[in-house]
Amino acid sequence: MDDLKTSEAWRVFRIQAELIDSIESLNDLGPAVSIFGGARFGEGSPYYVAARETATLLCKQNLAVLTGGGPGIMEAASRGCYEAGGVSVGLNIVLPREQHPNPYQSISLTFRYFFIRKLMFVRHAMAYVIFPGGFGTMDEFFESLTLIQTTKIRRFPIVLFGASYWQGLLDWMRAEMLPHGCIADGDLDLFHLAETPQAVADIIGCHQEQCRQFPNEQRRTTS
Repeated sequence: MDDLKTSEAWRVFRIQAELIDSIESLNDLGPAVSIFGGARFGEGSPYYVAARETATLLCKQNLAVLTGGGPGIMEAASRGCYEAGGVSVGLNIVLPREQHPNPYQSISLTFRYFFIRKLMFVRHAMAYVIFPGGFGTMDEFFESLTLIQTTKIRRFPIVLFGASYWQGLLDWMRAEMLPHGCIADGDLDLFHLAETPQAVADIIGCHQEQCRQFPNEQRRTTS
């Protein structure tokens, strides 16, 4: 029992150290967009190509790009930003499979704890772009909706890329969640659908302009 208590106590210190290090490392990052998507899309996938182009367009808007730092959509977005001369931030996670750092990272951090990594994504992002992906991608999508719905963070653009991939989920939300009262009508307006990289850039560019006009409305976490 004493060994268990000691182990738990040291875990608290590891968590604290990882949190402090990540905050200090990204303290001067500036405006950024978090891009999510599946690790299993290869270079020839249309989604890979679109994610790369999207990141390039966002860099031209003077935005940094945050990704999970791994392969697939993460690599594509990191690559598009890195090759465009932007700031590509990789928030890598230690996993038994799939995750290995891609080479297109200006700033590379490695996390042991998912919840600290997720905090960094939302803390530094003024928008989320969510490409097709698996459970992890769905987790980021629904967590961002939950944080906005519960006013834990100010509203910011959440853009789903690829209507054909997401349509079944959105139809189910309208057909099941909405009639049962699990969500409100307005909750379905918390995100956008985009079919092209330029459409993504336009949505986020519009939000940037609003932030410049009304600086006090910029998204930040609440206490």
